[in-house]
Amino acid sequence: MLAGEVYTYLDADLETERQRAKRLLRLYNVTEAIADRDGILLSLLRHIGTSSIIEPPFYCAYGSNVTIGDHVYLNILCTILDNNEVRIGDRVMIGPSVHIYTAAHLLQADHRIQGLEKATPVTIEENVWVGGGAILLPGVTLDRNAVVGAGAVLTRDVPPNTVVVGNPAWVIREIEQ
Repeated sequence: MLAGEVYTYLDADLETERQRAKRLLRLYNVTEAIADRDGILLSLLRHIGTSSIIEPPFYCAYGSNVTIGDHVYLNILCTILDNNEVRIGDRVMIGPSVHIYTAAHLLQADHRIQGLEKATPVTIEENVWVGGGAILLPGVTLDRNAVVGAGAVLTRDVPPNTVVVGNPAWVIREIEQ
């Protein structure tokens, strides 16, 4: 799965890992004390940096494939399908109801019926702002200082210092730094 090869999501070991994540997420999403929530995130995620906040409710597939940098803010209802690595750099802001997908089902119906899929990493570099309701599809990279408009659907990489909007997202302007 992490090698980017075809795998079956019906695998028993993967199901065990997803169930572990679901248990931790249920606990996280009902825990009010920030210190207690932080401890749960340390058990769930591969890494979470200092001064980073994930507002509940938060959802992910495994958690163990998510790396979050320092001073990151994920607003409510963020969903990360981390069947492959999701790397979020420092000082990133992610709006409400943003979805980040690494997995995609194969196009052939027989393969989908067998539970086959493929996953590719998603990378969000430092100082990126992702507007509410945006969807990041498998394999995209958002380069540093990019801004993603609310509701955008990212099907390809976003250049540094640009604003992208739409479905599929396209660059509407460059940002002077």
